[in-house]
Amino acid sequence: MNTLIILAHPDIEQSSINASLKAAVIGEKITLHELYKEYPDWNINVKREQLLLLEHDRIIFQFPNYWYSYPPLLKKWFDDVLERGWAFRGQHALEGKEFGVAISSGFTNEDYRFDGLHRHNLEQILAPFYATCNFIRGKTIPAFKSFEGELVTEEDYENIKILYKQYLNQEFPYHRKVY
Repeated sequence: MNTLIILAHPDIEQSSINASLKAAVIGEKITLHELYKEYPDWNINVKREQLLLLEHDRIIFQFPNYWYSYPPLLKKWFDDVLERGWAFRGQHALEGKEFGVAISSGFTNEDYRFDGLHRHNLEQILAPFYATCNFIRGKTIPAFKSFEGELVTEEDYENIKILYKQYLNQEFPYHRKVY
């Protein structure tokens, strides 16, 4: 399976989780595409991005939970790249492609419960992503979630890298397809 990771972290050098996940895929047969390095001026090359999507079967968006949403350049990427007539309403260029998320948080999994700090779980926070994938007729795969509040030792970071590589290579038995 041809996998593309679209990494959207505004300051990857200051990241602990996303930098570790990025390091885990270096040398793997995966295309790593860093939006903030590719477009420091925020001028997204839409046709290039669309071609990159067409060349891959599985697209993973890797980013930190950024005020219960995506980092701003990734939001702009969705707005610009998933054009009407190309991704929806007309041509459905991405129909049948697999889409997933590797989302990280500085908190713990326990903080993302109804009775926790955030009052919502990450699946609820990711609802716009799942709705977008459904709208463009993509197949969604479960999210990969990592929590900085649960990563204490070097061994914890090594384990999360192993789990991420397993996630990226996993065959998922079914895909949610609602359209």
